[in-house]
Amino acid sequence: MGQYFRNMYDSMASIWIGMNITLKHLFTPSITLQYPEEKWEMPERARNQLFNDIDDCIGCDQCARVCPVDCIYIECEKVGKDEDLGLTSKGTKKRLKVMRFDIDMALCCYCGLCTYPCPTECLVMTPNYEASVYDRTDLLYRYARPEDYDTKPEGNGEGAEDEKEALEAS
Repeated sequence: MGQYFRNMYDSMASIWIGMNITLKHLFTPSITLQYPEEKWEMPERARNQLFNDIDDCIGCDQCARVCPVDCIYIECEKVGKDEDLGLTSKGTKKRLKVMRFDIDMALCCYCGLCTYPCPTECLVMTPNYEASVYDRTDLLYRYARPEDYDTKPEGNGEGAEDEKEALEAS
């Protein structure tokens, strides 16, 4: 008989504890965000989408070498003796033409290792966390502007599409 009353006491105590928690949360304000109108503030050191300031990039290829998943593609050409590409914002002289600087964010693991070895600090992690797309090929971000170097594209002008297909095949 004593065990029966002990079980009754335990069940009532358990119900009382659960109801206290429910009542406590009933009167606290909700923390739900209405997403398109309201957005989360990201912490200062959050690692989200990569961005490259191509005007400061010297084409040193250090970010691509340190990337653990090889999601950064860089192609450079040497500058001729009489060509001057100018200086970066830190005063470093550009010696290479960056013909291709692509980041495949579909492969990126958001580790941030590529941002540390950059001597000009042109590759940074941005607070942008909204990178949803309908097609995974849209996650290939192209930063280089080879037309700035007065080079004419070879072929019929469909090089970008052929390049996307080659990247998908590999």
